[in-house]
Amino acid sequence: MKLSEIYRYPIKSARGHAVDSAMVDRFGLVGDRRWMLIDGEGQFYSQRRASSMALLDVTPVNNGLRLGYAGDSMKVSTPDNSHEVEATVWGHTMLAFCAESSANSWLSECLGEDLRLVFCPEGAERKVDGAYLPDSVREQHVAFSDGFPLLIVSQASLDDLNSRLPEPVAMDRFRPNLVIEGTGAYAEDQWRSLRIGTTMLEVVKPCSRCAIPSINQQTAEKDSAINRVLASYRRRDGVIYFGMNAIVSAGDGFTVGDAVIVLD
Repeated sequence: MKLSEIYRYPIKSARGHAVDSAMVDRFGLVGDRRWMLIDGEGQFYSQRRASSMALLDVTPVNNGLRLGYAGDSMKVSTPDNSHEVEATVWGHTMLAFCAESSANSWLSECLGEDLRLVFCPEGAERKVDGAYLPDSVREQHVAFSDGFPLLIVSQASLDDLNSRLPEPVAMDRFRPNLVIEGTGAYAEDQWRSLRIGTTMLEVVKPCSRCAIPSINQQTAEKDSAINRVLASYRRRDGVIYFGMNAIVSAGDGFTVGDAVIVLD
């Protein structure tokens, strides 16, 4: 088995990009979901509410991001603590740094709602749910990801899904961080510990799925057939599962082509 793809998503729920290698820090992949959009109530804003977020292109640049939408673009600088705001992700409220007003106005106009762009500071203390951590791991932190630092999907699992669909879909529907090839479909369901290159992972929880896999990440169009097909064979206790959440227990990064060893 090997690591075939690495994806990073600088802004939660906006367009991601493939990279050849990625370092890890206390939040997961460096630069992954460190930014997020919030609405007027401070609640996180995602494709669950506006599929058009899939069209928000994001490129990391020196000390900030280059944003693109519908042929327009702008640069936004990484904010400091001069403008702190409260931001809430799945019921957890934390202090975040708010981007400049020009970026917020531009994003609000693009997406048609009053929005602010916020950044997760280095010292943020949003902890992973300890109920899912193995005894050997005391605590883990996460930035603006839904709940865990990393999401793993095997290529064989997507291939199996595509064999059941009238038209195949791309891996980006599932927004993984790490894609692994050379294993059977849904083998990741059974993994508990992995070594990828020299980095150690604990596989901690199946990933429950919402409506986002039904959204074409290139056009923002929806196709509910995908979730219906998934539900026909991947639903358990009323929830659709596809892919596995993971944490880093040791090591500092990944490179495409790294060997993948299942330890448990």
